[in-house]
Formats: sequence, structure tokens, C-alpha cells
Amino acid sequence: MSDHDTWLAQVSEDIIDPDREIVDPHHHLWTRSEWNYELAELWSDTGAGHNVVQTVFLECGSAYDLDGPEHLQPVGETRYVAAFAEASAADPSQATIAAIVSRADLRHPELDAVLDAHQAAGKSLFRGIRHAGARDPHPESLTIPGRAPEGLYADPDFRAGVARLGERGYSYDTWHYHHQNAAFCELARAVPDTTMVLDHFGTPLGVGPYADKREEIFNAWQKDIEAIAACPNVVAKLGGLAMPDNGFGWHQRDLPPTSDEFVDAQARYYHHAIECFGPERCMFESNFPVDRLSLGYGVLWNGLKKIAARYDEAEQAAMFSGTARRVYQLAR
Repeated sequence: MSDHDTWLAQVSEDIIDPDREIVDPHHHLWTRSEWNYELAELWSDTGAGHNVVQTVFLECGSAYDLDGPEHLQPVGETRYVAAFAEASAADPSQATIAAIVSRADLRHPELDAVLDAHQAAGKSLFRGIRHAGARDPHPESLTIPGRAPEGLYADPDFRAGVARLGERGYSYDTWHYHHQNAAFCELARAVPDTTMVLDHFGTPLGVGPYADKREEIFNAWQKDIEAIAACPNVVAKLGGLAMPDNGFGWHQRDLPPTSDEFVDAQARYYHHAIECFGPERCMFESNFPVDRLSLGYGVLWNGLKKIAARYDEAEQAAMFSGTARRVYQLAR
């Protein structure tokens, strides 16, 4: 057991509503120096007591084909994950990796060839692209700084690429920071025929120059979410607020948070997004292993179940599994 696993194990909770079916629509897999998160690690989390039956992999720069043409290098990641997905399907007692969201430069003139290559490598699991727009003027303050160019969402070539995804039946995922929500809203309005997935609530930052501005940022964020939700082609992933850059500081504590602490700190973001989008356009996500820096998988889903308790059964079913299955076209 790693030191981090030991740290997380200090908080252990009984699983709430253990039969509740969950599709986790946002996790990563990687092999990195001193930090591996592949199928065994994923299963260690998904198998910890909650009824996680399917997952969706989101691109994270793993296993690129570095010897190939630059625009095709991300296809290596799709091939890498497809092998784990095949292995996961062989064990019905564990969560199955049921879909893959890959990376492509949506501005590239050979975008169709890249999508074709992802489709072939994904072995029927390729569902869409995440070409993230995250960019902040203070990258030195961030643990995970975005590297998108300035003005990506307004780039005509980029918008044409997002539109092409919709024409081909693929979705577009994105990750950006709170001060980019308005630009994303303009993108959603400009490309109404592509299903777009807003990851991590638009990442309200809470470190560096944003550290003492949580309420100011929250108030502006609420208005931005209302505007984005008015775009019927956008769905929201609810999660990813336990990254270090969100500024809650849990990863620096002697003890990780309990599910009650998680709810106390973050429930208002969830309820506002659900109010704006409606449960049928919301899906709870783990964003593991990134959010694993701050809290355990069992604690996270206990917290999400506590947040969901005020909604009726149909609404909970949508947010825990139904929306993800519809958006990512998952077979049961």
C-alpha cells in the first residue's frame, strides 16, 4: 500500500445505497513515474463497495504513438485503453470500461482521418473527442495547468471541427476554467448540432490569485452556468471539484475529508447545476485518479448519494447512470 493509500484509508465509511447502479462517466488510465493508474487500480476503486457497473475513459495523454505523425499520435492512447476495456469485459463481477473519449486536434485539416483511426483503434468503443480549452494567465499557480491556445473556442477551424464531430455522431467533451465559461457558451451557441459535455463544472479555481475570491467566483459561476444550460446541446458532468486547483486544500491535510465534509463544501455547486440543466442533462463523475489526490472513491460516491437524496428515483437514476448511458451510447 502506498503512502497515499494509507492516508486515504484513514477515512472509511459504510457504503450508502450499495445497490444503486452507477456509470462513472469520467476516469483516466495512465502509467507515470511513481503513479500508475491502470485497470487493477481502477477496479480497486470501483470495487470498493459501490455498484459501479460501467465507466467511460477520458483522454489524458497516455501511451501516444510518438513515432507517428503528430496528428495521429493520440490514437495510441485509444489503442492502449481498448486493450484494458477488452480485459474488463471478461470479468462480469467488475466495472466494464464501456466507452472511450479520445484526443484530436479539431483544427487539423485531416480530422476525418484521425477520427477514422480512433474508431478503428477503439474497437467499437470510441464515442467522442476532448480537445480541452483550458488556459489561465497564471499557470505557475496551478497543479494541472491547461495548455490550450488563447481564443481556441472562437477559432473558426476549431468550431468547424466541433461541428464535424456532431455530423459524424460523436460528442465533444471539454475542460476549462471558470473565467472561460462565457467563451464556451458562445461555442455551444455557434455549434448547436453537436452534443457538448461540460466537464468539472467549468473548474472554479481557488488557488493563486483566486484563493481569496471563492464567493465572488461562485456568484459569477452561477450566472455562467445558467447561460450554458440554456444551450440544449450541452450536458454537464457533476464532479471534479476535488482537484488541488479548486482550492479546498484537502490533499494537504492530515486526514482526508469525510463525505459530510465533501457535501458541506460542495453541494451548492451540484444543486445549482442540477436546477439549471435538469437531472436528465446531468451525470455524476469521479474524475479519478485526479480527485483521488483529495478523497477516496467510496467517500466521494457516498457524498454524491447524499447530495442526490433530495431528488426522486427517476432523477437519481438519470444522474447516476441514465444520462451517461444516453450521451455516450452505452450498451447495457
